[in-house]
Amino acid sequence: MKFTVDVDCTPQEARTFLGLPDVAPMQQAMMDEIQKRMMDNLKGMDPESMMNMWMPSGMQGFEQVQNMFMNQMGMGTSKKSDK
Repeated sequence: MKFTVDVDCTPQEARTFLGLPDVAPMQQAMMDEIQKRMMDNLKGMDPESMMNMWMPSGMQGFEQVQNMFMNQMGMGTSKKSDK
């Protein structure tokens, strides 16, 4: 014998029925705090300061990354030719 029971309720109703706590106010408070912090950080950033943060030494840093990739590519081809 097999019984099937369908329960039609919202997630909030299910949580209440099972006695689970309502965490929506805490989640909303956390999201508000995260949003506030993000907006405060974005206010102080202009494109120039963001580029300085990402590439501290400017184009010199870009050239170093480019040289590193070129050296790795050169090493990879020389290793294959040695075999």
